[in-house]
Amino acid sequence: MSTIQVTASVKDTTKLERIGAHSHIQGLGINDALDEGSSSSGLIGQVKARKAMGLVYKLIQQGKIGGRAILLAGPPSTGKTALAMALAQQLGSDIPFCSLSATEVFSLEVSKTEALTQAIRKSMGVRIVEEQEVMEGEVVEIQVDTHAGATGNKTGRLTLCTTDMETIYDLGTKMIERLTQERITSGDVIRIDKATGKISKLGRSVSRSRDYDATGSNTKFVQCPEGELQKRTTVTHTVSLHEIDVINSRQQGFMALFAGDTGEISETIREQIDSKVAEWRSEGRATLVPGVLFIDEVHMLDMDCFSFLNRALESELCPIVILATNRGQSRIRGTNFKGPHGVPLDLLDRLLIIPTTPYSFEELKQILEVRCTEEQVEMTDDALELLTRIAKETSLRYAIHMIMTSNLVAKKQKKTKVELGHIERCHGLFFDVNRS
Repeated sequence: MSTIQVTASVKDTTKLERIGAHSHIQGLGINDALDEGSSSSGLIGQVKARKAMGLVYKLIQQGKIGGRAILLAGPPSTGKTALAMALAQQLGSDIPFCSLSATEVFSLEVSKTEALTQAIRKSMGVRIVEEQEVMEGEVVEIQVDTHAGATGNKTGRLTLCTTDMETIYDLGTKMIERLTQERITSGDVIRIDKATGKISKLGRSVSRSRDYDATGSNTKFVQCPEGELQKRTTVTHTVSLHEIDVINSRQQGFMALFAGDTGEISETIREQIDSKVAEWRSEGRATLVPGVLFIDEVHMLDMDCFSFLNRALESELCPIVILATNRGQSRIRGTNFKGPHGVPLDLLDRLLIIPTTPYSFEELKQILEVRCTEEQVEMTDDALELLTRIAKETSLRYAIHMIMTSNLVAKKQKKTKVELGHIERCHGLFFDVNRS
């Protein structure tokens, strides 16, 4: 393998409207001084745990926590997964975040160590900086000529301008097709990559802002570029090591990312990629971005996985690993010994443990209010009080399930708000763990 292929990941911009268990969480809700900020982040309570995660967030930002591991330990329904999701939201899209349950490691298709290796490399990013030659300007005019005959070849001319100059370029068939696909018209500000011929529409020129008939509600207006038409720009994109592995280990290359079935990846290919990344780093073309690997229900891993994690944490190419468990003293899978949280002592010694505690009555009430807002359910004060008591006596998850079911009962009775009777009826129809 003479060259390493790198392709930036393609992201779907379609908005997902599904309401998930943690879709209301927007961040940790901690300010720069590590004090509790506004509740607009969606996280309620667990102030000590959030402050600890705030410190972890600052260390990740500074790139000083690669190869470290955190254990979130606490009873069920105390916000362990919510804390990990909040950290992912706080980090943003530029830092890789990989989340998996411990049971996902066990598969007939790939070995346990391969599944963990892929998860670790998904969480390690490489930020690549490239210089590109581009042409950037406002489209003055596009002329397309179709030649008579059987072939019907097209040629044309594109007139681009900046505030300082104006130039006419000859167009071939492919460039005309790209301009048509991007729906480029006179007055658009565009950028053309000279190496690939890719055309990007930056927006509509401010000088055309009065053309009301030619603009829509989503039209973005930008200033006409200044200076030369041809210029050099620095482009930065972040890809994960796993994406580079898949692209270089499969014949279909970049399309293998969409196939889903990556299978086993040769260790030789990984070593070649690691050496190439090290070369890029020494040249200043790339930097490592340690991301986050979140493993839930970690007590379900066995001794083979724990031994692998022990070794992986010492590697240079290791992200920050966040583990979560709701077990106390339990049997370590694959042995007859018991250990704290079902984790061997040698691995436990490497972990920073962040405890989570049960929520108070007021915190449960605030969480249920946030979930009602997220699920667009209106509820009377009496009904919310009863639902909070149910959450305190049974579990928070059970109470959250009751929100939507009681709302359906209220709609059937043509009520706009969930009332006390609707909660009582659903509580009688659906049993919690204790009554079942």
